[in-house]
Amino acid sequence: MKVLVLNAGSSNLKFQLIDTDKAAIDSNSDKRLARGQIERIGGEAILTLQVGSAEPSHRTAHVRNHAEAVEQVIAWMADGESGVGIKSTSDIEAVGHRVVHGGERFTKSTLIDAKVRHELEELIELAPLHNPNNLLGIAAARAVLGPDVPQVAVFDTAFHQSIPETAFLYAIPYQLYRRYKVRRYGFHGTSHRYIAYRYGQLTGRTPEQTRIITLHLGNGASACAIAAGRSIDTSMGFTPLEGLVMGTRSGDLDPAILDFVGAKEGLSGHDVETMLNKQSGLLGLSGLTADMRDLLEEEDVHGDRRARLAIDVFCYRARKYIGAYIAALNGVDAIVFAGGIGENAPSIRERICAGMDWLGVQVDAERNAKLTNGAEGRFDADGTRVELWVVPTDEELVIARDTWRVTTGQDLHF
Repeated sequence: MKVLVLNAGSSNLKFQLIDTDKAAIDSNSDKRLARGQIERIGGEAILTLQVGSAEPSHRTAHVRNHAEAVEQVIAWMADGESGVGIKSTSDIEAVGHRVVHGGERFTKSTLIDAKVRHELEELIELAPLHNPNNLLGIAAARAVLGPDVPQVAVFDTAFHQSIPETAFLYAIPYQLYRRYKVRRYGFHGTSHRYIAYRYGQLTGRTPEQTRIITLHLGNGASACAIAAGRSIDTSMGFTPLEGLVMGTRSGDLDPAILDFVGAKEGLSGHDVETMLNKQSGLLGLSGLTADMRDLLEEEDVHGDRRARLAIDVFCYRARKYIGAYIAALNGVDAIVFAGGIGENAPSIRERICAGMDWLGVQVDAERNAKLTNGAEGRFDADGTRVELWVVPTDEELVIARDTWRVTTGQDLHF
């Protein structure tokens, strides 16, 4: 089945075309036919397009809305010179969408119909920055491909619906949860789910034998404690703002800071929230950039104190969560790194794992240094108790496989 995977933002659209079915899933031989993105939707857009492992190509086109963006994607893939191997829209058999928030209503990937679309609209208040864009992608795919092509929503929050009340409730008046569903939801669930699945493949362990901590470290960052293949706790909360230090997000802080800073700076609640989401994290601490690569260079080449400080805070916060989750899991078999930073920054992995020898965590520096640019493998020192892994995440593959499973009525267990 050729599945078009879409991840729609406010002015961009990321896509992949993946050919998958039961045989491909069983043999791990799914085919990634094409990928790319369209940026600056609403004007002169930039299209990045890649077939297989070939070098990506770039071009510009006027793209007014998401429907035109989907049309551009399909027109390019159907072009005989593209090498993708489809002739028209009829070759696309299903569409899978990344949807950020499923609330408590959606605990697994779901076929999108009129009722589901309505329920997603009702969830906008829980994810006002993301769900409206996801709905734009759903509407665009329907407009271009027609109502007969099945569409599936795969939720960032679904994997974390196994978290117990003791972990998802905040210690605020209980009626706020009853009335407004104020609770920890967690995000990056599709990534954490893939990492746990891939770890099981690499080690030969069943989900029931899995007791790991997964770290998705990128511009957005989160940690997850996984036992028996199920999320039991995660660092992101009611929104993606809670938890680890991120590129521009603050992560954990004292909530009294919001009123204090608002009063001192003359900022509204919305202004403070924007500051915490867009001007904080690595960017706010360093005063330089949200990009870890640039911070590492500033630290190494120029000895910049603020760059070093931002990196140290980032690593310290991750280490604290590892310690907390080892306690929550009553021990851990492995710590698994993924995401742009987790997969490509050996020095960050080493700094996060430093000082945990007593817990059985020790890095083999030589093995660690080799794991970059999509490499997968272990980097713990011989004889240590806790395995350390790098597993490049693949959320799009999860979305494509779930889309096949949902549309063919298969079991949704990964």
